[in-house]
Amino acid sequence: MTKTAEILLDTLEAWGVDTIFGLAGDGINGIMEALRTRQDRIRFIHVMHEESAAFMATAWAKWTGRIGCCLATSGPGGIHLLNGLYDAKLDKAPVLAITGMQYHDLLGTMTQQDVDMDKLFQDVTVFNARVMGAAHVENVASLACRAALARRGVAHLSLPVDVQEEPLSEEHPSPRNKPHPVSTAMGGALIVPRPEELDRAAEILNGASRVAILAGRGAASARAELERTAELLAAPVAKALLGKAVLPDDHPFSTGGIGLYGTFGTEKAMQGCDALLIVGSTFPYIEYYPKPGQARCIQVDFDPLHISLRHPAEVGLVGDAQAVLEALNTRLGRKEDRSFLAAAQEETARWRDALHAGATSMRRPMHPGAPVAALSARLPDNAVVATDSGHNTGLTARYLSLRDGQAFGVSGLLASMACGLPYAIAAGLAFPGRPVFAVVGDGGFAMQMGEFATAVRHRLDLKVLVIKNGTLGQIKWEQILFLGNPEFACDLPDISFAHAAEAMGGRGFHLDDPAQLDAVMDAALATPGPVVIEAVVDPNEPLLPAVMPDSYRKNLEKALEAGTAGAEELRAALLRAPAQEMMARRKPS
Repeated sequence: MTKTAEILLDTLEAWGVDTIFGLAGDGINGIMEALRTRQDRIRFIHVMHEESAAFMATAWAKWTGRIGCCLATSGPGGIHLLNGLYDAKLDKAPVLAITGMQYHDLLGTMTQQDVDMDKLFQDVTVFNARVMGAAHVENVASLACRAALARRGVAHLSLPVDVQEEPLSEEHPSPRNKPHPVSTAMGGALIVPRPEELDRAAEILNGASRVAILAGRGAASARAELERTAELLAAPVAKALLGKAVLPDDHPFSTGGIGLYGTFGTEKAMQGCDALLIVGSTFPYIEYYPKPGQARCIQVDFDPLHISLRHPAEVGLVGDAQAVLEALNTRLGRKEDRSFLAAAQEETARWRDALHAGATSMRRPMHPGAPVAALSARLPDNAVVATDSGHNTGLTARYLSLRDGQAFGVSGLLASMACGLPYAIAAGLAFPGRPVFAVVGDGGFAMQMGEFATAVRHRLDLKVLVIKNGTLGQIKWEQILFLGNPEFACDLPDISFAHAAEAMGGRGFHLDDPAQLDAVMDAALATPGPVVIEAVVDPNEPLLPAVMPDSYRKNLEKALEAGTAGAEELRAALLRAPAQEMMARRKPS
């Protein structure tokens, strides 16, 4: 007799789900038994914490483009999923979350772990349903998968524990329900703008003399077309963080990142352009866009809601980035004046020189960019790189140079700490045979450090670089720069991450001397299996934007005068490269 949980998994398998991340619990015993009997068809990845399961499902969806699936028990297990699921919601990743519930006739009676999962998941989902029985599950499970893919978001199914075990033969379908009323056929349409919209966009871009491009993850499928657009328009290309792999970091048109993780070249492009083309990006920090009234804007995005979300667009080109740019390029003339591009390229070269000075410094404590740059130089051509959220994100954005064929992932709009390790584990499972790397901070790594044991369990080729500065570095610098307040409550306990890695069955390496950087990095990367490289770095190295606004300068001085911890060390760091070069450039607030 086929049971509800078995029909659920068979339906998911039909939709291409072959991996589920989760943690067993008594609220999902029926589903766990169905998984046990389908181990040859659906792989269950047993994690240490449900938050990681949701992060892994989100990362899986981002890495592969297929449905990421996570499973948690009733009550606290399901609650733990939410942070990772909001990551999927905000970055529009197709994810299916499955949660258990207590017995159907005890729901709402304050029984053990009685949490109304339907209401709890309402805000995070594009589809949200409770399974009512064996005759119901195929319909809603299929619709959940379709919704996750079509709407690029989170779908959720909750199943009372006794319903999971209900045999189909004991169900009494309603007169309007028929067996197998659904299919996995997934229609798709190539959406392109109207010709007159393309003509208008081309007229603006052809008429501008200084065009800049901002590219995000939505441009990932349009690499060749984006290059052609940049070539025709002589346009420097700034990359939002999720779009780091859209163009190689050393590409002649790339100026690198934007915002707090921006570069001299990007600042030059954004401050000097008279037209801005945004392709597949909703980069959130409005203050880093061109000033109001400075530049005419064209925006390309698959979602009409994104048009003018951050910067007012005269023309919104809604559709697939590859198709839109291909059509737009046929309407663009090649600009003979390349001086704006050349100026941005010159500033980008100055930026790289400034970073190089810091990354190659032999002083102790070690510059935080040094181990990231050393890792970057050693990345294989097919490397997959994940990073966490915090000071380490800026270091990765700036010091890790991606090449053709390399992949990159991070929590984008949610920018959650503790995402880096789960993202990397998901990459290792999604791409067997590809080497995977994670750059994380000591704060974020400590939150989900137990998942390193998951990497060990699966013998992943994973190397984790832990930037250990003993502080929540980005928060510390936000307190100082944004508000002018002395740093407070950002210090972290001294954990030996190298020893912790060994205790979990992996290998650990400790690094605190730049003179040993090459030798330690080479030894760590040559070690098979999961490895932690614990790099102790200078906690006082500032996290600054490429060009300092006047308000940040005032707040910095205010915080130092107010007695923030290590004020003298901070002042000394501001006089060294690359901070000295950033402080030398002024930007009105």
